Amino acid sequence: MDKFYSEENYNPEESVGYLMSAAWQSWLKNIDCEMQMLELTGMQWVPLFLIAKGKCNTVVGCARAIYGDSGAMTRMLDRLEAKGLLCRVRSLEDRRIVNLELTEAGQAVAKQIPAHLVGVLNQHLQGFSVEEFELFKNMLRRFTENGQQEMK
Repeated sequence: MDKFYSEENYNPEESVGYLMSAAWQSWLKNIDCEMQMLELTGMQWVPLFLIAKGKCNTVVGCARAIYGDSGAMTRMLDRLEAKGLLCRVRSLEDRRIVNLELTEAGQAVAKQIPAHLVGVLNQHLQGFSVEEFELFKNMLRRFTENGQQEMK
């Protein structure tokens, strides 16, 4: 197995972790600017979009979907509810469960999110060939899969 880093040659600015973090921060900054047009923060669009796509419908489900904690998600959902974009509806089958539903306004905003995401992603992918784009996605998948394995 190749070892790409050693204690002697480790340079933080050349670290894959640093570079991914810089890329993530750049993407977030641009997403935040785009989402302001929809009166959302850079992170509020995520649960709104996930609920619209049927990927989650509870606080815990949304938190799991973005690898976050339910306390922070509750606060974010409170803000979205205050904006009139979603509402909480108690489950008829199990009264302990509170489901999240988009309001008409929330559905209208959620429909606009993909156009903004696509714009930012395409901006960040300028100059990539189709082959580089596919390779990049495959490398990110493999990097993630490798990280899910137990350390040796």
